[in-house]
Amino acid sequence: MSFMRRLFGQPEVRLEPGQPAPPSVPATDPAAGETATVRRIVERLEALPPDEARLIACASYVVTRAANADMSISDEETQFLERALQESMGLDEAQAVLIIEMAKMQTRAVGGTEDFLVTREFRSIATPEQCRRVLRACFAVAAVDGSISALESATVNEIANELGIEGEELAAMRGEFTDQFAAIQAARRVTGDGPPA
Repeated sequence: MSFMRRLFGQPEVRLEPGQPAPPSVPATDPAAGETATVRRIVERLEALPPDEARLIACASYVVTRAANADMSISDEETQFLERALQESMGLDEAQAVLIIEMAKMQTRAVGGTEDFLVTREFRSIATPEQCRRVLRACFAVAAVDGSISALESATVNEIANELGIEGEELAAMRGEFTDQFAAIQAARRVTGDGPPA
């Protein structure tokens, strides 16, 4: 039985010569349990247990979504994402590079259409602590270049909302990155409390 059939619980169907193939399960079929985006990344993780692969696929996409908030993912952001995946998930470099490249391709190809679906899926399979770690990684990747733009901030706020992280908890996490928010940096330059532009 193939990895994907094990993952989705689909029975293996053997066709007789000349017998037409059964229709495939649509990407949005709720019974499938994953979005098409997550499935494409999970297919690259066959060596991992299915639940772990699904979690990594979702987390990778969510953090890459934050990196792509300004419609561009820099080399520095890519390297950050790869290191974060290795350190937090125990993957080797080759696995991390492949997964992040897949997540980047999927974010660019279907971002907007599946952003909410994948983030909601991650929330459904992750622990609250894993949700917090992913959100913190979203803030961190947005701050890689030293400044979190208004667009990046809005995207991370959306992700926080979809992960169910709100109120004081979100404010505390944002507080960890206060110095990196572009609006704060600009205000400090105006008042003379920060470095010159």
